[in-house]
Amino acid sequence: MDRTITFIRHGKTAGNLTNCYIGVTDEPLTLEGEKEIQDRNYPEADIVFSSPLIRCIRTSEIIYPALKPVVIDELRETNFGRFEGKNYKELSADPDYQRWIDSGGDLPFPEGESRQEATDRFVAGFDKLIELSKDYYNISVIAHGGTIMGILSNIFGGDYYSYHVENCEGYTIDLSHDGIFGGLYPRSFLR
Repeated sequence: MDRTITFIRHGKTAGNLTNCYIGVTDEPLTLEGEKEIQDRNYPEADIVFSSPLIRCIRTSEIIYPALKPVVIDELRETNFGRFEGKNYKELSADPDYQRWIDSGGDLPFPEGESRQEATDRFVAGFDKLIELSKDYYNISVIAHGGTIMGILSNIFGGDYYSYHVENCEGYTIDLSHDGIFGGLYPRSFLR
C-alpha cells in the first residue's frame, strides 16, 4: 500500500486578508476561513500533525474532527520579528524591509528568524513526524505557508518561493516504503 503525506495550509486569518506577515502571532481563523475549509474536500487521514498555533489546530479540527492532531512545536510559522503583523505597504518606508527584500528574503527578519533558521526548525519537526508516522499510510500535516515552503524546498530543492501555497490548499508527496520521497503533487481541495 502506498504511503502519502499531504501538507495543508491553514484557513484564512484576519492577517491573511490584509496580506500581513503573521508568524508567531496566535491569530484565529476568520468565519470566512472556517467556511472555506468546510466547502472543500480533503483526503482521508490515519494521523494528522499540526503546528501548535490555533489557526492550524482549528483547521485540523474542522477537516479531521475524529482525529486529535499530534502537535509538533517545530512546525510553527517563521518569527517575522519587527515585521510581524504588518504588510508591505506599512513596511515600504522601512530601510530594514528594503534590505530584506533586496536580499531575496535571505537576511534574518529584524528581531526574528532567518529563512534558513526557520527551515532548519521545520525540517527537524518534519523528521519527528516521519518517525511518529512510520506505521501510518495516509498522513496529513496542517501547517503554515512558510513551513510548507521550507520543508518542500529542503526535500525537493529549487526555489523556496516556488512552493508557495494558498490558504486551504497544499501538496501531496508519495512516500515509498524504503523512505524515498516520490512525486510532489499540488493539491487544490475543491469539491
